[in-house]
Amino acid sequence: MKQYRVKLGVKLSLKQYDPDETGEYKKSAQGKNRAKAETAKLIAKLDGLQERLYANATRSLLIVLQGMDTSGKDGTIKGVMSGVNPQGCKVVAFKAPSDHELGHDFLWRVHREVPRRGQIGIFNRSHYEDVLITRVHGWVSDKVAKRRFNQIKEFEELLTENGTAILKFFLHISKDEQKERLQARIADPEKRWKWSSGDLEERKLWDDYQKAFEDVISATSTICAPWYIVPANRKWYRNLVVADRVVNALEDMKLKTPPAPEGVDFAKLKIV
Repeated sequence: MKQYRVKLGVKLSLKQYDPDETGEYKKSAQGKNRAKAETAKLIAKLDGLQERLYANATRSLLIVLQGMDTSGKDGTIKGVMSGVNPQGCKVVAFKAPSDHELGHDFLWRVHREVPRRGQIGIFNRSHYEDVLITRVHGWVSDKVAKRRFNQIKEFEELLTENGTAILKFFLHISKDEQKERLQARIADPEKRWKWSSGDLEERKLWDDYQKAFEDVISATSTICAPWYIVPANRKWYRNLVVADRVVNALEDMKLKTPPAPEGVDFAKLKIV
């Protein structure tokens, strides 16, 4: 799965990434079942790794999910983090900033939500919205947006130097796949609550968003906070890629189960 990590210093072109790719897993029922079985193993492993993270309370993990509308941010959280203890996991969905938040720098509200030591934090959209939607709609100039690129890198460097590992995933879907998913929202009464008339207006800006993502990912994928371009047309493969990288990041922390309290003879301890 390392192949999806964005290389440093290379100008990103999303057209070079196939959103329908499934790696070594065939686009068939058999391939899908194989991938799901592997994902289940990773989720089981994630459960134990998260327990160690929580018990040690010395490190934290921040997962950033970005992508076009319908790219599967909610589905990724549900599909990958299903085995995690909610007590050690926090999901934050960033909406349009309030007047109070606009009275501060754009990273102020984000810094308040980063995971504390021992936690996994998940940003469903993130501080990157302030260099994506704002730039596409012309609410900030290119000069301001590019200045924010450097501020974001410095912010993420601060977090990693203080024990927070960072993984950033761009869930890459095709325009045709987005069309199908939007149509599914219309057709399914259980999904209509997700519908927004603004979805169609944003879809008209598809190319502008692709360019904005290319710019910001190229500028902010670093050694300490890498971006991954995740093929996301196939939900089962998307989940496998994300689960693999999350497990890998936690394993790289090399955390061990904390020692038992000293002075206690557990062999003789009896509960009455």
